[in-house]
Amino acid sequence: MHDGREVANYVLDYCHSKGRRISNLPLQKIVYFCHVWSLIKLGKPLIKHKFEAWEYGPVLQYLYHEFKVFEAAPITARAMRINSKTGKKEEAVARFDEETRKFLEEPVEFYSRMDAGSLVELSHAKGGPWDKVWNHAGKVNPGMQIDDAEIVRYYSSLKHS
Repeated sequence: MHDGREVANYVLDYCHSKGRRISNLPLQKIVYFCHVWSLIKLGKPLIKHKFEAWEYGPVLQYLYHEFKVFEAAPITARAMRINSKTGKKEEAVARFDEETRKFLEEPVEFYSRMDAGSLVELSHAKGGPWDKVWNHAGKVNPGMQIDDAEIVRYYSSLKHS
């Protein structure tokens, strides 16, 4: 499993190479859908951290804070993390094997062509993982975390509909 910052930087680099400018909101959704595809197609999580249900859809909190300074403007920086050996900040480099890199191209290409509103609409699907957590009918859900098992249950059911 990978750090969401690595996946985000891959998405940003990919979009940059295609001349697509991307802001924080679409970035969050694209990273989320890459994780969804990995759970469904590869049978394993892509990202080691849990997504949270926020007003505009699934979010990796630390990724949001990394890029919130850009607001709705295109992101021109890359996500950073602390190097555990040196204690210094460094770019979160995507160290994907060839299979993962090749896998990521399809969802990133597909979702990076969509506008922010469409991505939000997709992530807010009625009865979907975000919807179940966000509209949780008063049940306690600390951190509003979206469970990977719920993601698999929901998106797997779509293949058979």
